[in-house]
Amino acid sequence: MTYRAGFVSFVGRPNVGKSTLTNALVGEKVAITSSKPQTTRRAIRGIVHRDFGQLIVVDTPGLHRPRTLLGQRLNDLVEATLGDVDVIGFCIPANEKIGIGDTFINEQLSRYRRAKLVAIVTKSETVSREKLAEQLLEVQKLRDWQAIIPVSAVEGQQLEELIKLLVEHMPVSEQLYPDEAVTDETIEARICELVREAALEGVRDELPHSLAVTLDEMNPREDKPLIDVHVNVWVERDSQKAIVIGKGGSRLREVGQRARLEIEKLLGSKVFLSIRVKVAPDWQRDPKQLGRLGF
Repeated sequence: MTYRAGFVSFVGRPNVGKSTLTNALVGEKVAITSSKPQTTRRAIRGIVHRDFGQLIVVDTPGLHRPRTLLGQRLNDLVEATLGDVDVIGFCIPANEKIGIGDTFINEQLSRYRRAKLVAIVTKSETVSREKLAEQLLEVQKLRDWQAIIPVSAVEGQQLEELIKLLVEHMPVSEQLYPDEAVTDETIEARICELVREAALEGVRDELPHSLAVTLDEMNPREDKPLIDVHVNVWVERDSQKAIVIGKGGSRLREVGQRARLEIEKLLGSKVFLSIRVKVAPDWQRDPKQLGRLGF
């Protein structure tokens, strides 16, 4: 069998399961997940290894109509990514009718002539076989796809079939990443993302876009097997700072506990996590502050 390797990017409306699918294929958490739209802010590469090929899955922010400079930069990032990948997997959930957002993205896909287009119907476990068949027919009407495949990332259904299908559409190539690599994200970036994921849990709809996380320092203790991790959570207004901290610091403690458990899994060590909440006024619209926060 000819070895193939290349890049695939999943696109779709917010919340169609792109990051969950990325993690399921890689077999490890490389992209954070949340029910909040626009959770993914970077092109995160997860690496899938098989003896017949290698997939580099680029998880990007959802394509959307931008309202801020941050939103525009995220869209620019998606466009740059999609122009370079070998396959674009358009994710459409099985349990929602095809809507305006899907149509908008489908129209955008015609601009990326280099990539082969595959339709992935996600969340197949949420509907009956009849409903799934109906959705597959609706997806088929959108365009002439290279393939259409239903999957369930949550229940692991059809994931191996999806990997084989995607590898088949990759160019003949040598291995691009070593066997042990699961992502090209730095440990520091992954820690920040895990804190942001914990902070997004249960917050109001207007807050997610305003949250950013930076790492101050990370040092192992000399006297015990413990790693000190100090991070900053950035918001745009004092009122948002109060929401993140919660009454008497209760919410921030919950965020810290949730994030610490995930960071300990990542680092394989006990962690002392310190989180400070800071205000950077209107950072989503300020080019200098966006640069400082890594966008």
